[in-house]
Amino acid sequence: MSFVLVGDIGGTHARLAVLDLADGGFAAPPATFPCSGYPDFETLLAAYLTSRPTAPRPTQVAVAVAGPVNEGLARFTNLPWRVSEASLRQAGFARAVVVNDFEALALAAPGMAPGDKVAIGPTVSPSRPGTVAVLGPGTGLGAAAYCVDARGSAVLVTEGGHVGFSPSDEVELEVWRILARRFGRVSLERVLSGPGLVNLHAALNEIAGCAQESGSPAEIIAAAQSGDASASATVRRFCSILGTAAGDFALAYGAVGGVLLAGGIAPRMLDPLAAGGFRAAFERKGRLSGYVSAISTEVVTHPFLALLGAAESLRRQA
Repeated sequence: MSFVLVGDIGGTHARLAVLDLADGGFAAPPATFPCSGYPDFETLLAAYLTSRPTAPRPTQVAVAVAGPVNEGLARFTNLPWRVSEASLRQAGFARAVVVNDFEALALAAPGMAPGDKVAIGPTVSPSRPGTVAVLGPGTGLGAAAYCVDARGSAVLVTEGGHVGFSPSDEVELEVWRILARRFGRVSLERVLSGPGLVNLHAALNEIAGCAQESGSPAEIIAAAQSGDASASATVRRFCSILGTAAGDFALAYGAVGGVLLAGGIAPRMLDPLAAGGFRAAFERKGRLSGYVSAISTEVVTHPFLALLGAAESLRRQA
């Protein structure tokens, strides 16, 4: 068996597993660690390997990271860590690959089973072959595309989460003004992420003249689920802004093969996303509304898809 170590390192959690490259199965359930509990990735990796004293040590490693990767070196956007292919080889791995986490998600997208995702909005039938856009809010906002044409396929790796936030109405314009006073430039990630949900809640409360504390992303989502009016309004607005952004990415990438919503937040908002605001905003593209209305939108529910994509990056570089 060709066992490899795979990792998915986000801004909040790190997931590690040993996977059989031959059949794509995990040798053991993936382990999840809080990034805040470790000073660097090397310490976390050593702790994981120490926890498996009787298992054979993989000689290959692939790590998906939440940040840009330049010549095998990753500096995280929302975490004070660095990971490099060179340092992993120095740690004893014969072959090491470091990729962006949304590159990994896009690599895994073609192999997804129907049970790995949930449709939001109409099911486009028959599904059209073509480029698939992948984006999603978590600690940050990631974006990539699995590009397909008559000659083959490739992954388009981007930092699309840092494009500018474009307001769609007067409320969102006022949100933009509030955040611009705080941050200067207002990127999509300032709204569509865990911290972005907090920013949005605070801005909407300010617009409403409400002095309520924003709370954490989990607290806002929980409050919305419990019927809190302020939190519910924030979640609805978040879904609408996400729909607008997803439609923009569909246009930018020509993603006729569909748009996948990944990350840690969308699976926790399935009901609000399905309520209609997301899809209405997705399709609200003026003269191009007909183009995007024929594009499917789905939420990724597979918890370890980035690990499978990391393994795929090793296969592609074999």
